Amino acid sequence: MSLRERTRPGLGLIELCLPSPAKAPPSGPGWLHEIKHDGFRIMARHDTAGVQLITRHGNDFTDRFPFIATAVKALPARSCVIDGGAIVCDENGLAVFDLIRGHGSKASAVLCAFDLLELDGKDLRRRPIEERKGLLAKLLHDRDSDLSIVLNEHYEKDGETVFREDLQARLRGYRVKAARLYLSSWPLTALAESQKSECASGEARG
Repeated sequence: MSLRERTRPGLGLIELCLPSPAKAPPSGPGWLHEIKHDGFRIMARHDTAGVQLITRHGNDFTDRFPFIATAVKALPARSCVIDGGAIVCDENGLAVFDLIRGHGSKASAVLCAFDLLELDGKDLRRRPIEERKGLLAKLLHDRDSDLSIVLNEHYEKDGETVFREDLQARLRGYRVKAARLYLSSWPLTALAESQKSECASGEARG
């Protein structure tokens, strides 16, 4: 079943922005940088019909991550569509994909939210990325405390600086988005496990 068939009317088919290799992270102003955690890409939809957690391949993971679904349902909004990643962290606080594949991930999985595509019936996909992230931060800030959904913080300093810090933290990678750029063009940056410098770029169409 396709992502279009599994999601309810509203934004229609949402094609996720996916990375592709490039040579170096972007430098200079006009970029937002954020950690790319290792887990399942999730489109979380909440409306009057309930909550759905859909993966990038169109699979419904709502029952697989019930605590995340409950956290999304409890958000102070009539409806919303959140782009993020479901992760499980190890004892060092780093996301490990093997952990989220395990049977115990239902209780320990967290939705790391990094974009807000719809809020209370308003399609936000053509709004600037920094505006969407601001609305997402407020939405999560206004909720009752729930550790099953967290905001993926972003950085506005130089890409090379963020990249070096990620190396020191031994994280798998980070995602980069162009500030004041709409969802139709969404640059990304990924760091391979071999620590080889890679950038990623992708395009999403609403």
